[in-house]
Amino acid sequence: MLDEAIVALPFYEDHHRALAAQITTWCEDNSSLWTDTSTPEKTELNIIRALGRDGWFTNLHPPDFRSICLIREALAYADDLADYAFSIQALATTPVLRHASPAQRDRHLPALASGEQVAAFALSEEKAGSDAAAVQLRADRTTTGYVLNGDKAWVANGGMADLYIVIARTGEGPGALGLTAFLVPAGTPGLHIRERVTTIAPRALAHLTFEDCSLPPDSVLGRPGHGFVVAMEVLERFRMTVGAAAVGFARRAMHTALIHTAARPIYDDRLINLPTVRATLADMEVKLNASALLVARAAWELDQGNRRFAKHSSIAKLHATEAAQEIIDAALQLHGAAGLVADTPTERLYRQIRSLRIYEGTSEIQKTLIARSLTIPRT
Repeated sequence: MLDEAIVALPFYEDHHRALAAQITTWCEDNSSLWTDTSTPEKTELNIIRALGRDGWFTNLHPPDFRSICLIREALAYADDLADYAFSIQALATTPVLRHASPAQRDRHLPALASGEQVAAFALSEEKAGSDAAAVQLRADRTTTGYVLNGDKAWVANGGMADLYIVIARTGEGPGALGLTAFLVPAGTPGLHIRERVTTIAPRALAHLTFEDCSLPPDSVLGRPGHGFVVAMEVLERFRMTVGAAAVGFARRAMHTALIHTAARPIYDDRLINLPTVRATLADMEVKLNASALLVARAAWELDQGNRRFAKHSSIAKLHATEAAQEIIDAALQLHGAAGLVADTPTERLYRQIRSLRIYEGTSEIQKTLIARSLTIPRT
């Protein structure tokens, strides 16, 4: 599942190498958890419970993003829903770890870490996708706290979460300055599941509506007007982990392509021996190695405390997701008609990879962020 030669590089330490072996064994021992994809919410919930039971969310505190990336890569190689279950729980729990008060942490973290409760991060809106500063969900102050009115869209774990981290507009300033993060339990009156969304790769996704949804003052996560910072922090950190998941998908596709071409007879030989096929496999291998190294570098920069890690996170996410799309497309092409058969590994990967070029900021947004980070050298 993981490239031992990459994990052996100085980017990683001995405890990462031990973790790589452990998560590989865990995936092999728990593969029955994701055999049924007909009910993604039920499957995902079972995976979260098992991940929590076996302590896989403990790497969030203190945060070790090299570990998180290795976990996502291995889970993504094993199954899309396995990675999705871990990643959304980890992403939504991170703002609580970084910004919650001691009382809020005591109230929520034990159940989130154990998998007993499921978290979701509600940032996107249908008219404010990549532009987080354009969030329109209102959170108006009252004598007893806040009242939320508006909508959220494309909420991962929406409809099954026990706790929502919600970014809403409180108006301390214009644009990004006027946003606040809130902790909203799923049973709060006024919070409704407007629509469950079906995508090309089955998973728990929903649109939410807030109608006079009253929250107490201690529901604020961090401080009023600090919501944009909360959102950007989690996105900047988890972009590199999206790249890690893309590496897992791409490695699985590479392996399926190698196995298929080595076994497929053609012209009194094997498909793998055709010059054009060997050239395609070489291109796939180069892209895969580059992606893995960029992810490792980004996670290392963050774990070392480099304040400019966000640039490397965007680079890793952009390259790894775009390269994975190309690798999986090439793998399907090498399978020929067999690659089009529904519910085969290559066909599933072809559907599953597409969303990673959108999550945590589209490829176009990553290019914008990378360009902004460039500095002009002195002449």
